[in-house]
Amino acid sequence: MIGYYVHHQGAGHQHRAAALARALDEPVVGLSSAPRPADWPGEWLHLDRDDEGGTALDPTAAGRLHWVPLGDAGLRRRTARVAQWLDAARPRLLVADVSVEIALLARLHGIPVVTVVVPGCRGDAAHRLGFDVSAELVGLWPPEAAGMLRDVPAEVAGRVRALGGLSRFPVRRPRPRRPGPPRVSYLAGTGGRVDDAVDAARAQTAGWEWSVLSRQHGSWVADPRAVVEDADVVVTHAGQNALAEVAAARRPAVVVPQPRPHDEQVTTADVLAAGPWPALVEPVFPAQGWERRLAEAAALDGAAWAPWCDGAAADRFAALLRGTR
Repeated sequence: MIGYYVHHQGAGHQHRAAALARALDEPVVGLSSAPRPADWPGEWLHLDRDDEGGTALDPTAAGRLHWVPLGDAGLRRRTARVAQWLDAARPRLLVADVSVEIALLARLHGIPVVTVVVPGCRGDAAHRLGFDVSAELVGLWPPEAAGMLRDVPAEVAGRVRALGGLSRFPVRRPRPRRPGPPRVSYLAGTGGRVDDAVDAARAQTAGWEWSVLSRQHGSWVADPRAVVEDADVVVTHAGQNALAEVAAARRPAVVVPQPRPHDEQVTTADVLAAGPWPALVEPVFPAQGWERRLAEAAALDGAAWAPWCDGAAADRFAALLRGTR
């Protein structure tokens, strides 16, 4: 049995956990403050939140950890529940995606830990501690995507197994486009905003048909595959899950990173801009020039995404876990 800690922020952690669970031939128990996903194939241990206790006191333990607020009842209950589960279930390893504190808790119980490393500036003391206690470090980007980690020593970067982008959807050959005007899909993400800038972009591109997916806008769908595959261009943030799904659909993209802790999306966008990927990268959502921008993006060859996401990342991840003791 394997335990998989799933961070509750965003949907990407849940999607890749479910993809891995389906690829493995042993039970995977999810541990998370997020609700159990509809497609989760096994047991789900729901944990208390640790960020709803009001003003947080010394939440980083003087910079050694990321989130351990003093006196927080939710933190106490969730930590106790994970400890009880580790003792009762005795998993052979735990995947931390992502939490330094959960990784440490498992290792203190004598359980090997595999940490999913997220792009960005990860050289702080807490990240280093989590990396140091992990048996394996996994990066869900291709080996060709150099520079996804910043401010970490070379020996840490050298330990990361770059397995490729992990999409919950299979890689498909581009289908013949249906008749009609050129189409653009905008993926705002579960935390993304749809504001006046998007309305301005649509106004500048009267010849394009836009589909906007945003939880805030009320137009988000759990399965955006059809909307992505139907697009001539996808405008997206630089989250790992969104990029993997755009790459799996082999669609050219305009990528606009959103603010995230540790410069996660900014780092990913910089790597995309420096590489051979079929994406135009903008540091912020542009106010002007969308007609030209979409035409330029549509001319890119979406097949160039193949090294980013070849459809086998979940299988490689599963093979790595099978060999981890």
